[in-house]
Amino acid sequence: MFKNIIKGIKAYSGTLHLISTLKLWKFFAVPMAISFLTAVLIGFSAWGLSDNLGNFISKIWFWEWGAETFRIISDFIGALIIIVLGLMLYRHFVMALSAPFMSPVSEKIERHLYGTIPNHRNTSNAAQLWRGVRLNVRNLVREFLLTIPILLIGFIPVIGIISTVLLFLVQSYYAGFGNMDYTLERHFKYSESIQFVRRNRGLAIGNGIVFMLMLLIPVVGIILVLPLSVTAASVETLKVLEDNNYLKPKSDTVSAVN
Repeated sequence: MFKNIIKGIKAYSGTLHLISTLKLWKFFAVPMAISFLTAVLIGFSAWGLSDNLGNFISKIWFWEWGAETFRIISDFIGALIIIVLGLMLYRHFVMALSAPFMSPVSEKIERHLYGTIPNHRNTSNAAQLWRGVRLNVRNLVREFLLTIPILLIGFIPVIGIISTVLLFLVQSYYAGFGNMDYTLERHFKYSESIQFVRRNRGLAIGNGIVFMLMLLIPVVGIILVLPLSVTAASVETLKVLEDNNYLKPKSDTVSAVN
Protein backbone atom coordinates (compact mmCIF):
# COMPACT_ATOMS: atom_id res chain seq x y z
CA MET A 1 0.00 0.00 0.00
CA PHE A 2 2.91 2.35 0.72
CA LYS A 3 3.97 2.15 -2.93
CA ASN A 4 0.49 3.23 -4.02
CA ILE A 5 0.52 6.11 -1.54
CA ILE A 6 3.69 7.40 -3.20
CA LYS A 7 2.05 7.01 -6.61
CA GLY A 8 -0.94 9.02 -5.43
CA ILE A 9 1.36 11.81 -4.25
CA LYS A 10 3.54 11.81 -7.39
CA ALA A 11 0.43 12.06 -9.59
CA TYR A 12 0.27 15.77 -8.70
CA SER A 13 3.37 16.48 -10.78
CA GLY A 14 2.35 17.88 -14.15
CA THR A 15 -1.24 18.61 -13.15
CA LEU A 16 -0.98 22.35 -13.81
CA HIS A 17 0.44 21.67 -17.28
CA LEU A 18 -2.33 19.19 -18.08
CA ILE A 19 -5.04 21.58 -16.87
CA SER A 20 -3.63 24.36 -19.05
CA THR A 21 -3.14 22.09 -22.07
CA LEU A 22 -6.75 20.89 -22.00
CA LYS A 23 -8.08 24.36 -21.05
CA LEU A 24 -9.86 23.00 -18.00
CA TRP A 25 -9.73 26.09 -15.80
CA LYS A 26 -13.20 27.22 -16.88
CA PHE A 27 -14.70 24.02 -15.46
CA PHE A 28 -13.17 24.77 -12.06
CA ALA A 29 -14.62 28.28 -11.69
CA VAL A 30 -17.83 27.27 -9.86
CA PRO A 31 -16.19 24.52 -7.70
CA MET A 32 -13.43 26.96 -6.67
CA ALA A 33 -16.06 29.51 -5.65
CA ILE A 34 -17.98 26.84 -3.71
CA SER A 35 -14.75 25.75 -2.02
CA PHE A 36 -13.77 29.27 -0.99
CA LEU A 37 -17.19 30.34 0.29
CA THR A 38 -17.68 27.07 2.19
CA ALA A 39 -14.26 27.39 3.82
CA VAL A 40 -15.00 30.96 4.91
CA LEU A 41 -18.40 29.99 6.34
CA ILE A 42 -17.04 26.98 8.24
CA GLY A 43 -14.03 29.00 9.42
CA PHE A 44 -16.17 31.70 11.01
CA SER A 45 -18.49 29.08 12.51
CA ALA A 46 -15.54 27.23 14.02
CA TRP A 47 -14.20 30.46 15.48
CA GLY A 48 -17.48 31.15 17.25
CA LEU A 49 -18.25 27.62 18.39
CA SER A 50 -14.85 26.54 19.74
CA ASP A 51 -15.18 28.61 22.94
CA ASN A 52 -18.71 27.33 23.56
CA LEU A 53 -17.61 23.73 23.11
CA GLY A 54 -14.57 24.32 25.31
CA ASN A 55 -16.80 25.71 28.04
CA PHE A 56 -19.08 22.68 27.80
CA ILE A 57 -16.15 20.25 28.05
CA SER A 58 -14.69 22.11 31.04
CA LYS A 59 -17.85 21.44 33.06
CA ILE A 60 -16.91 17.77 33.47
CA TRP A 61 -14.12 18.92 35.84
CA PHE A 62 -15.82 19.25 39.22
CA TRP A 63 -12.80 20.19 41.34
CA GLU A 64 -11.52 23.67 42.06
CA TRP A 65 -7.86 22.75 41.87
CA GLY A 66 -6.61 22.66 38.31
CA ALA A 67 -9.86 24.14 37.01
CA GLU A 68 -8.14 26.97 35.15
CA THR A 69 -5.64 24.59 33.54
CA PHE A 70 -8.39 22.21 32.53
CA ARG A 71 -10.35 25.12 31.00
CA ILE A 72 -7.36 25.97 28.79
CA ILE A 73 -7.07 22.32 27.79
CA SER A 74 -10.82 22.22 27.14
CA ASP A 75 -10.61 25.23 24.83
CA PHE A 76 -7.84 23.50 22.89
CA ILE A 77 -9.79 20.25 22.65
CA GLY A 78 -12.92 22.16 21.61
CA ALA A 79 -11.01 23.96 18.87
CA LEU A 80 -9.48 20.66 17.68
CA ILE A 81 -12.87 18.96 17.50
CA ILE A 82 -14.37 21.90 15.60
CA ILE A 83 -11.46 21.93 13.14
CA VAL A 84 -11.68 18.19 12.52
CA LEU A 85 -15.45 18.23 12.07
CA GLY A 86 -15.23 21.42 10.02
CA LEU A 87 -12.73 19.84 7.61
CA MET A 88 -14.95 16.78 7.29
CA LEU A 89 -18.04 18.84 6.49
CA TYR A 90 -16.09 21.11 4.16
CA ARG A 91 -14.66 18.28 2.07
CA HIS A 92 -17.83 16.26 1.70
CA PHE A 93 -20.04 19.29 1.07
CA VAL A 94 -17.75 20.73 -1.59
CA MET A 95 -17.13 17.38 -3.26
CA ALA A 96 -20.82 16.53 -3.42
CA LEU A 97 -21.82 19.86 -4.98
CA SER A 98 -18.85 19.84 -7.37
CA ALA A 99 -19.68 16.46 -8.92
CA PRO A 100 -21.49 17.85 -12.01
CA PHE A 101 -18.45 20.06 -12.73
CA MET A 102 -15.66 17.60 -11.89
CA SER A 103 -17.01 14.64 -13.87
CA PRO A 104 -16.64 16.48 -17.23
CA VAL A 105 -13.07 17.43 -16.25
CA SER A 106 -12.20 13.80 -15.58
CA GLU A 107 -13.88 12.76 -18.84
CA LYS A 108 -11.87 15.27 -20.87
CA ILE A 109 -8.65 13.96 -19.33
CA GLU A 110 -9.70 10.42 -20.15
CA ARG A 111 -10.52 11.25 -23.76
CA HIS A 112 -7.21 13.07 -24.10
CA LEU A 113 -5.24 10.06 -22.89
CA TYR A 114 -7.39 7.18 -24.13
CA GLY A 115 -9.58 8.44 -26.94
CA THR A 116 -13.02 6.82 -27.09
CA ILE A 117 -14.20 5.74 -23.66
CA PRO A 118 -15.35 2.09 -23.63
CA ASN A 119 -18.22 0.99 -21.38
CA HIS A 120 -19.07 4.60 -20.77
CA ARG A 121 -22.01 5.05 -18.40
CA ASN A 122 -23.96 8.05 -19.66
CA THR A 123 -25.21 10.03 -16.68
CA SER A 124 -26.93 13.40 -16.38
CA ASN A 125 -25.82 16.30 -14.21
CA ALA A 126 -28.63 15.46 -11.81
CA ALA A 127 -27.49 11.83 -11.61
CA GLN A 128 -23.89 12.92 -11.00
CA LEU A 129 -25.02 15.30 -8.27
CA TRP A 130 -27.16 12.62 -6.60
CA ARG A 131 -24.31 10.12 -6.71
CA GLY A 132 -21.96 12.73 -5.26
CA VAL A 133 -24.38 13.50 -2.43
CA ARG A 134 -25.03 9.81 -1.76
CA LEU A 135 -21.34 8.90 -1.73
CA ASN A 136 -20.27 11.83 0.42
CA VAL A 137 -23.05 11.30 2.97
CA ARG A 138 -21.97 7.66 3.23
CA ASN A 139 -18.31 8.63 3.60
CA LEU A 140 -19.12 11.40 6.08
CA VAL A 141 -20.97 8.99 8.37
CA ARG A 142 -18.19 6.40 8.20
CA GLU A 143 -15.48 8.98 8.71
CA PHE A 144 -17.34 10.41 11.70
CA LEU A 145 -17.67 6.97 13.30
CA LEU A 146 -13.92 6.42 12.84
CA THR A 147 -13.05 9.89 14.10
CA ILE A 148 -14.80 9.57 17.48
CA PRO A 149 -12.63 6.72 18.86
CA ILE A 150 -9.51 8.28 17.34
CA LEU A 151 -10.22 11.55 19.17
CA LEU A 152 -10.70 9.60 22.40
CA ILE A 153 -7.29 7.99 21.91
CA GLY A 154 -5.87 11.50 21.94
CA PHE A 155 -6.71 11.77 25.65
CA ILE A 156 -4.41 8.87 26.50
CA PRO A 157 -0.94 10.08 27.59
CA VAL A 158 2.04 9.28 25.34
CA ILE A 159 0.20 7.16 22.75
CA GLY A 160 -2.28 9.97 22.24
CA ILE A 161 0.05 11.48 19.64
CA ILE A 162 -0.93 8.59 17.36
CA SER A 163 -4.43 10.02 17.12
CA THR A 164 -3.18 13.02 15.13
CA VAL A 165 -1.57 10.76 12.53
CA LEU A 166 -4.61 8.50 12.35
CA LEU A 167 -6.98 11.46 11.96
CA PHE A 168 -4.86 12.83 9.12
CA LEU A 169 -4.75 9.47 7.31
CA VAL A 170 -8.49 8.87 7.71
CA GLN A 171 -9.31 12.31 6.34
CA SER A 172 -6.81 11.82 3.53
CA TYR A 173 -8.38 8.50 2.55
CA TYR A 174 -11.89 9.91 2.24
CA ALA A 175 -10.64 13.00 0.40
CA GLY A 176 -8.91 10.80 -2.16
CA PHE A 177 -11.97 8.54 -2.29
CA GLY A 178 -14.15 11.41 -3.45
CA ASN A 179 -11.62 12.60 -6.03
CA MET A 180 -11.28 9.13 -7.55
CA ASP A 181 -15.02 8.64 -7.91
CA TYR A 182 -15.31 11.46 -10.45
CA THR A 183 -13.59 9.03 -12.84
CA LEU A 184 -15.07 5.81 -11.52
CA GLU A 185 -18.67 6.96 -11.95
CA ARG A 186 -18.32 6.58 -15.73
CA HIS A 187 -17.15 2.98 -15.47
CA PHE A 188 -18.65 1.46 -12.35
CA LYS A 189 -21.86 1.41 -10.44
CA TYR A 190 -21.96 2.89 -6.94
CA SER A 191 -21.12 -0.32 -5.07
CA GLU A 192 -18.46 -1.32 -7.60
CA SER A 193 -16.68 2.01 -7.15
CA ILE A 194 -16.56 1.50 -3.40
CA GLN A 195 -14.92 -1.90 -3.88
CA PHE A 196 -12.44 -0.41 -6.38
CA VAL A 197 -11.29 2.28 -3.94
CA ARG A 198 -10.97 -0.27 -1.14
CA ARG A 199 -8.64 -2.33 -3.33
CA ASN A 200 -6.64 0.80 -4.14
CA ARG A 201 -6.84 2.62 -0.83
CA GLY A 202 -3.16 3.56 -1.06
CA LEU A 203 -3.86 5.75 -4.09
CA ALA A 204 -6.75 7.39 -2.27
CA ILE A 205 -4.59 8.12 0.78
CA GLY A 206 -1.74 9.49 -1.34
CA ASN A 207 -4.06 11.78 -3.26
CA GLY A 208 -5.75 12.87 -0.05
CA ILE A 209 -2.48 13.61 1.76
CA VAL A 210 -1.63 16.36 -0.71
CA PHE A 211 -5.28 17.51 -0.65
CA MET A 212 -5.17 17.93 3.13
CA LEU A 213 -1.76 19.64 3.11
CA MET A 214 -2.96 22.12 0.49
CA LEU A 215 -5.75 23.21 2.82
CA LEU A 216 -3.05 24.50 5.17
CA ILE A 217 -2.05 27.10 2.55
CA PRO A 218 -4.17 30.22 3.21
CA VAL A 219 -6.60 31.18 0.42
CA VAL A 220 -4.51 29.80 -2.48
CA GLY A 221 -4.67 26.24 -1.18
CA ILE A 222 -8.44 26.36 -0.75
CA ILE A 223 -8.89 27.71 -4.29
CA LEU A 224 -6.50 25.32 -6.07
CA VAL A 225 -7.08 22.17 -4.04
CA LEU A 226 -9.91 20.81 -6.20
CA PRO A 227 -8.36 21.45 -9.64
CA LEU A 228 -5.05 19.84 -8.71
CA SER A 229 -6.40 16.95 -6.64
CA VAL A 230 -9.13 15.96 -9.11
CA THR A 231 -6.71 16.08 -12.04
CA ALA A 232 -4.13 14.01 -10.16
CA ALA A 233 -6.75 11.48 -9.04
CA SER A 234 -8.15 11.19 -12.58
CA VAL A 235 -4.76 10.45 -14.14
CA GLU A 236 -3.76 7.86 -11.54
CA THR A 237 -7.18 6.18 -11.45
CA LEU A 238 -7.11 5.88 -15.23
CA LYS A 239 -3.72 4.16 -15.01
CA VAL A 240 -5.19 1.55 -12.66
CA LEU A 241 -8.14 1.03 -15.00
CA GLU A 242 -5.68 0.54 -17.85
CA ASP A 243 -3.67 -1.99 -15.83
CA ASN A 244 -6.90 -3.90 -15.28
CA ASN A 245 -7.68 -3.85 -19.02
CA TYR A 246 -10.58 -1.41 -18.75
CA LEU A 247 -8.77 1.09 -20.94
CA LYS A 248 -6.20 1.16 -23.72
CA PRO A 249 -4.14 4.32 -24.24
CA LYS A 250 -3.97 6.08 -27.57
CA SER A 251 -0.72 5.39 -29.40
CA ASP A 252 0.35 9.02 -29.20
CA THR A 253 -0.17 9.24 -25.44
CA VAL A 254 1.35 5.97 -24.24
CA SER A 255 4.49 7.74 -23.13
CA ALA A 256 2.45 10.42 -21.33
CA VAL A 257 0.51 7.84 -19.37
CA ASN A 258 3.52 5.69 -18.50
